[in-house]
Amino acid sequence: MVKKDHRIPWDQFFMLQAVLLSTRSTCNRLSVGAVLVKDRRIIAEGYNGSVSGDYHCTDKGCYMVGGHCLRTIHAEQNAIVQCAKFGESMDGAQLYVTDFPCLQCTKMLLQGGITEINYLRNYHDSPYAKHLIKLKHINLKQIPLTMKTIKQIPFKSYLSK
Repeated sequence: MVKKDHRIPWDQFFMLQAVLLSTRSTCNRLSVGAVLVKDRRIIAEGYNGSVSGDYHCTDKGCYMVGGHCLRTIHAEQNAIVQCAKFGESMDGAQLYVTDFPCLQCTKMLLQGGITEINYLRNYHDSPYAKHLIKLKHINLKQIPLTMKTIKQIPFKSYLSK
């Protein structure tokens, strides 16, 4: 008899980690989470928010200049910085992120040696970012999260009564 595997697939597992991280965001405009993975091991993670010690957008509002919040560091940037801070190479890693990366984050990820970008939602997708991803032969996948995936998680067994 073949045992049925009831675990969620790796792509959905890591995407759910990114979604969970996004709940820590301090941005009023968009909550984003990012996870860098190498050999099925999380090497860094990030969410969008302020520099440590500065005011959060959720407390003081966004610091808007030219249509962009200057207070916010992107989730991908926080994950990249975490690699640098703790001496972890992201060369050959995969990114799981809740929203398609902006052009600047895409350029940083490509320079860092990322081999795959997995995203949940489209968000102002830059045609030039897509061009660079294609130029560098980066595997780009949109990872769906379905109710079927979510129902596989035994949340009830973790909830307090």
